[in-house]
Amino acid sequence: MKFLPILLSILCFVPIYSQSGDTDWPLFRGKADLAGRYDSELPATPKLLWSVTTGARTKSSPVISDGTVFFGNDKGTLIAVTTEGKIKWKFESGSAIEAAPLVFGNKVIVGSSDGILRAVDKFSGKLIWTYTTENQIAGSANVWVAGNSAGIVVGSYDYYLHCIDPRTGKSLWKIETENYVNGTPAILNSKIVFGGCDGMIRIVDPLNGKQKDTINIGVYIAASPALSGDMAYFGDYDGTKYCLNIKSKKIVWEISAGNESGAILGIPAVGKNLVIIGSEDKNLYCYQAPDGKLFWKFRTNGRIIGSPIITATKVLFPGMDGNIYILDLTAGKKLWSFNAGTPISSSPAVIEGKFYILTEDGRLLAFG
Repeated sequence: MKFLPILLSILCFVPIYSQSGDTDWPLFRGKADLAGRYDSELPATPKLLWSVTTGARTKSSPVISDGTVFFGNDKGTLIAVTTEGKIKWKFESGSAIEAAPLVFGNKVIVGSSDGILRAVDKFSGKLIWTYTTENQIAGSANVWVAGNSAGIVVGSYDYYLHCIDPRTGKSLWKIETENYVNGTPAILNSKIVFGGCDGMIRIVDPLNGKQKDTINIGVYIAASPALSGDMAYFGDYDGTKYCLNIKSKKIVWEISAGNESGAILGIPAVGKNLVIIGSEDKNLYCYQAPDGKLFWKFRTNGRIIGSPIITATKVLFPGMDGNIYILDLTAGKKLWSFNAGTPISSSPAVIEGKFYILTEDGRLLAFG
């Protein structure tokens, strides 16, 4: 009987806070594995439904819960907008919000450049609690759930990955690294996987905060891994792309940037057999997941910083050339594009056949 609590913990672990059907996109990339998959389909020729101007530059990405879109801007304002385009409330943090918020229960949780993680009521925008790190927070928070326990995990430039009780805002544990933690930690199969500017991929037990393994990549990892099964897909600051088996701790494949060098600042989208990743070299790459063989690439007129979304037949992604693109997944051919007139580093949020994206001049655009 002594094994029963351990068994129940394994069985009850819910590593991702997932979408509620097709109506919510409550965290960055939609699910905690950060793989950027959308299980339904996008329209063939989307139309701009509406736009909301916030009056400040933004690099944040939108999330959606209960018919409301949440995002931040460089002024430090957290904004709630209905999916019909009406502003519900604004919360002033006083410091730039670069990361996408996380919606968990009745809370919208977001970090800012002053190093503070804040939780506000998602219906009223009233502050519930704050948690202070020792340096700026640039990446989004993620969440794990196991039985009656849960933890909010977020990286900071204070060289730590922090885990916080979502009810109280108190620290549960923290893991020290050797440099900035810039990206969002990914969660799948009872593992937290994250990279950092120390060039390490770290694997952590969410329940106790114990570091299980480290894999030394040796180059800055500015973005986050995307998880699928036992594999983690990510890129580094030199433009190299990787597939890492997190179970065996072995690199399955590694693709150097070659002549078209550019940092990888976005997160891959992972389908059943394909991996899609953008680069600062202006290309969107599609690789075969098992062996890393190049399937196709699509060139834009600007750097690609935002992360793509993948469906069964399409790829949706933004560019710093000001365009939003939809490509055919199997051929990499352009099906549709929209010129927003300003760079886009945001990643889309997708629900009910519609998608929402932020431009760097502070506009929230809705397409359907």
